[in-house]
Amino acid sequence: MHNIKTYRRLLGLFLSFASLLTTSVFAIDNPGAADLIGEFKSRARVHQQAIDKPDNNTRAYLIAYDKYQTFLDRELNIAYKLLIIKLPKAQQTELKKAQRNWIKFRDAEFELIKNNWTRKNFGSSAGISRGTYRCSIIENRVLQLLHYAKNY
Repeated sequence: MHNIKTYRRLLGLFLSFASLLTTSVFAIDNPGAADLIGEFKSRARVHQQAIDKPDNNTRAYLIAYDKYQTFLDRELNIAYKLLIIKLPKAQQTELKKAQRNWIKFRDAEFELIKNNWTRKNFGSSAGISRGTYRCSIIENRVLQLLHYAKNY
């Protein structure tokens, strides 16, 4: 269990660092725009804190990841709607197509995650890994859409 916590913390640090790099690049595009990424991260913080509780048992992790994934799904819809209304008609059509393709990608990734990170292969930490990977896929898409929206 200790290795999982270490892995999760390292993954979190890496994603945070990578996010900082991309945020500073995109801030140049429209410096007067709302801080969509910062606002999202602020809303997500409560879920990440629930996941990072040191006294979590496996069930608590699974519940926290389930709640975080539900939150991320809502945020994804918000980010998508925010972006699509800002785009010209032609780009709206392109975004719709891209989002349909992303959903196919997400579903394929979720299937891989479900079939590979099993109790048989990874023991009791399998569910935690599945939660981590599923959430990271959705979180990355939310951030990508918010970066796009920040340009308008």
